[in-house]
Amino acid sequence: MTSMKPTLTLDMFLEEGAAFEAISEQRPAVGANAAMRRAIDALAIAEEALRDDCPHARGRAASPTREGVQAGASIDVVVIGAGQAGLSVGYHLKKRGIRFVILEGAGRVGDTWRKRWDSLRLFTPAWLDSLDGLPFPAPRDYFPTKDEMGDYLELYAKHFALPVRTGVRVESVSRENERYVVQTTGGVYEAAHVVVAMANYQRRKVPDFARQLRADIVQMHSLEYRNPSALRPGAVLIAGAGNSGAEIAIELARRGHEVIMAGRGTGNVPYDIHGFWARFCLMRLLLRVFFHRILTVRTPFGRKMRAKVLHQGTPLIRVKPKELAAAGVERASRVAGVREGLPVLDDGRVLDVANVVWCTGFERGFEFVKLPIFEADGEPRHDEGVAVGEPGFYFVGTHFLYAMSSSMIHGVGRDAERIARVIAARCKRASQSDIRAHAHAHGSPSPRDLSLENPPLGTS
Repeated sequence: MTSMKPTLTLDMFLEEGAAFEAISEQRPAVGANAAMRRAIDALAIAEEALRDDCPHARGRAASPTREGVQAGASIDVVVIGAGQAGLSVGYHLKKRGIRFVILEGAGRVGDTWRKRWDSLRLFTPAWLDSLDGLPFPAPRDYFPTKDEMGDYLELYAKHFALPVRTGVRVESVSRENERYVVQTTGGVYEAAHVVVAMANYQRRKVPDFARQLRADIVQMHSLEYRNPSALRPGAVLIAGAGNSGAEIAIELARRGHEVIMAGRGTGNVPYDIHGFWARFCLMRLLLRVFFHRILTVRTPFGRKMRAKVLHQGTPLIRVKPKELAAAGVERASRVAGVREGLPVLDDGRVLDVANVVWCTGFERGFEFVKLPIFEADGEPRHDEGVAVGEPGFYFVGTHFLYAMSSSMIHGVGRDAERIARVIAARCKRASQSDIRAHAHAHGSPSPRDLSLENPPLGTS
């Protein structure tokens, strides 16, 4: 009977995927969200059915949140962040039988995605949006919405029963002797290993002179922007010419706003991500070959590129310069300051606008880490995610950690698996060391002695 359940899971998933495909071809704007929801529901129902008949699955938590290790416990690993990086690390740690907890400051897994602007869609199709072990439940060429990505991450945590504690914000991480102390809003954790599984985009970055703008000018960071209804009638300054700035600019222009997008151009990928050639080969070539295998810290070209991309914006992916121009978006030089309450560009031009959306990026936000592992510019010192000078401390999910793809959904799993392997090996060595110390203290045979007395099969 149990052998039928995996088939049920797959059949339900494929049935909903086919329905999704049919609807999206006929009415993509209307049917996508409903079909996506049905696909996720089908997977959850099938998972529940599987759990009923699988003895090893019984007793797993129905929800990943606030379960498992509690504050005050001493554990192997604390993972900070329950986004795609943290969940990927959790998946690979669980496969290796390591005891861990994932701490997430938001109220729900996936909220980091849900809180972005309403019209946001991922830049990658569904076949590139899966984490290890669970396919994204949508046709391969569909571009998920930000809410659908958030729901997928929540489903992922539930599906693998990962021990996530939501609503727990980390305030500091320090070291006491051989263990790390993680102070949080939900108590204190001690662990031999800590993984900071967070992207570089933790704290919004807005210039200090923004406070000098007139009080009647509506201003917000891109993280706070939801849709055009939040803005006043009148001209809008988009401060920043990266992907967020371009996407918000074209949305506002199409809603009738006069839009000025200020900032240095970042270039653009030379193809339409929704076009035939992108789906047929260019997406795979760029993301899975060039970003994932060529642009790495192990290649001269990758090391050279890393130094550049860490300090400049990503090329425009979906919205191209010609589309911005066609929509009436005006390009301008960088915003340099404020004059008489109005924004002024570095060429001296003063802009009389009613709204400003700061698409000026984010800061790392790693100040809670009270360890000497950062360069003068705030960049953590690490070797492919393993902190230098701090055995037991790691990073996953940061920009160009190992490759250009490291902060992307399709690339984070490789880094997560590598860090999990390092942790497992270190845990094993520590365990063997403890056994030897205990054996020496009590005059018992060491693990080496026991291995000689009981050689592996086929070696005697």
